[in-house]
Amino acid sequence: MTPPGPVGDRFRRFRERLAAEGSLRPRVSDEQPGTMGGAERAGGVEATSGGAHPNDSDTANGNDTAGSRRGDLTTRPGAEASDRRRRRRGGGGEELRVPEAQFTSYYSRPVLKAPVWKWDIAAYLFTGGLAAGSSLLAAGGQLTGRPALRRAGRVTALAAVSASAVFLVKDLGRPARFHHMLRVAKPTSPMSMGTWILTAYGPAAGVAAIAEAAGVLPRHGLLGLAGRALPPIGHAAGLLAAGAAPALATYTGVLLADTAVPSWHEAYPELPVIFAGSALASGAGVGLLAAPPAQAGPARRMAVAGAALELYGAHRVETRLGLLSEPYRLGRPGRLLRAGRLLTAGGAAGALLGRRSRMAGALSGTALLAASVLTRFGIFYGGVASARDPRYTVVPQRERVEARRTGMDLPADRAVPPAV
Repeated sequence: MTPPGPVGDRFRRFRERLAAEGSLRPRVSDEQPGTMGGAERAGGVEATSGGAHPNDSDTANGNDTAGSRRGDLTTRPGAEASDRRRRRRGGGGEELRVPEAQFTSYYSRPVLKAPVWKWDIAAYLFTGGLAAGSSLLAAGGQLTGRPALRRAGRVTALAAVSASAVFLVKDLGRPARFHHMLRVAKPTSPMSMGTWILTAYGPAAGVAAIAEAAGVLPRHGLLGLAGRALPPIGHAAGLLAAGAAPALATYTGVLLADTAVPSWHEAYPELPVIFAGSALASGAGVGLLAAPPAQAGPARRMAVAGAALELYGAHRVETRLGLLSEPYRLGRPGRLLRAGRLLTAGGAAGALLGRRSRMAGALSGTALLAASVLTRFGIFYGGVASARDPRYTVVPQRERVEARRTGMDLPADRAVPPAV
């Protein structure tokens, strides 16, 4: 018996047999026109690129449909073949060339549910800051021996925190809900911490304001004893309220940034700065309105410091956030914030230049209070506008996804949003 041939001979005969069988049926080739397929070259079969084809009977009659159909099957132009050629990554997977999808939402409806808060929450933001700034003003007047500043600050703080409680309860619906929030103290929740801050601040501000009535009480009897005890109690309560004032002024900014509203959430570093500056400016406005120029020194310094913080933070939210800065520049929020900036700068300048004029001080104080109102409402409505437009939710998310995919950081300014 003849020993079997080498493996190479067996493989060659097997390949020739496959080539001979394959030449009996039409083949679809990806080769360029005028070239032979690999199977035909291997089997030695003569190419018939210019010869007749069994299905070419209509060609002689002027009907080239069969030839055209055969050309579509057998050949492809080089440009079309190169466009359809699949590329492989280093990992071996196929890369599908799918066009980038444009942002959209379901029937153009918002992706996020807009905040249900109304104007009363924007007013709550202002009154909370006014109470905090007034307590700091009163503490400054108390420590420097300026009774007009102390009195104006304490009375305004009590009125403002009372208004804040009214606005908050109105938003909650029932007063009992505020009490229920005191059953838990959660440091990671700005709402929970804000409830406890108000609980600590409110009574202290109230006692400090009531202590200002000691001068009108009789000097004898039980009321006289109360009149003598109120001033030291009021001093301690005023300092306690001033100690809680910074937290009261800034926690609302943290509260807004802790939501999913795009323009609030992305501005988390700036919102507490803006609210702190607005609180100082509004407290300074109270001092400039109520105190004579001789006692308004601390109010003027507060006005300059508050205006600097507020203008810096407002500039940052309108320039740093890229696409998410648009809600703070356009429409009603943009008009409110621009007017607030002008009044803030004018109030601070008037406080410095009109040191000896009671009228200039009153005008500067009014401008600072109005600027604080406009700034709070502008920030509030800017966030609401960003939640209603799906573009402000989808486009920044895709920027972050693309940055993670490419392993690159987002641009520092994010000033140029992608074309939509």
